Amino acid sequence: MVVDDDSHVRMVIAQEVMNDHRTVVVAQASCLREARKYIRQHDFDVMLVDLNLGNGNDDGLELIDVMKSLRPTAEAIVVSVVETEEQVLRAFEVGATGYLVKNSWFGSYVQAVLQVANGGASITPSLARRLLQRFDKNIVAAPRSASPSCAADLISARERKVLRMVANGYTSAEIGHQLEISTTTVNAHIKSIYCKLQVHTRAQAVRFALMRGLL
Repeated sequence: MVVDDDSHVRMVIAQEVMNDHRTVVVAQASCLREARKYIRQHDFDVMLVDLNLGNGNDDGLELIDVMKSLRPTAEAIVVSVVETEEQVLRAFEVGATGYLVKNSWFGSYVQAVLQVANGGASITPSLARRLLQRFDKNIVAAPRSASPSCAADLISARERKVLRMVANGYTSAEIGHQLEISTTTVNAHIKSIYCKLQVHTRAQAVRFALMRGLL
């Protein structure tokens, strides 16, 4: 599902998605009211949504919240000209698993859709770098105490590496091949990560990791 008040942007995204045999656009909406109706009417896996739908910068965030309530298994990718760190973090807080900046996104919308649909996350590289730099500064400014204060502190270096690859959309078999371990071991790491982060899906683990600067 594609939601954007700019008809040209909607057409570009929809055409690219429809040109790939693995993906299909089931609905296109230009405003919050229309999008709400289509969320109820159509079954879909991923919603590509702009933050500003004409009425204000929070329209897209509100829509993601609505989508997660009505279709909790669906994933949301923000496609926006807004790229402040605070806006990105808010998007992930309400349930997004992808954030693409319109003016600097030269990748594939299809690739982004498939990444989040398969349990990974998709974020414009330059924006991801800025977020990581921000988290690094926060860690230096406020070093952790010797005793862990949250579940994220318990994740091992190997589990963090697995989590990074999960966020990049790799399957368990691909992760095992890259790290030269069995798929069973990879799944054991992922199960351990779920337990420590108190989540139940790859998408939830990725969102938690992004919010805590684990990636």
